[in-house]
Amino acid sequence: MDAAVAEQDVDQLTNLFRLLADKTRLNILLALAAGERNVGSLCQGLQLPQPTVSHHLGLLRFHNIITNRRRGKHVFYSLNGALSMGNGPLLEIALEHFSVRLAGKVV
Repeated sequence: MDAAVAEQDVDQLTNLFRLLADKTRLNILLALAAGERNVGSLCQGLQLPQPTVSHHLGLLRFHNIITNRRRGKHVFYSLNGALSMGNGPLLEIALEHFSVRLAGKVV
């Protein structure tokens, strides 16, 4: 593999792990794994204020982890890929360029 390509892949994975290192963003992804949700629904489910949830959604959207669609005045968010909880302590994330499988304790 070309060193420049490998370095770019490492940078993208580093950014992904940085995003996942935040508990709120990980909880948002887990909520979206169950299906499309709007901000109000996420705020209620996570028991967080709207500005906090919107901030984290913006970061996830900027990095193409999630996508959104507008329906009238409402914006609905969904995963831009796949996220699943496997059997036992396993989290799998499949994005356009990467598939990451994390085994161990998922909090």
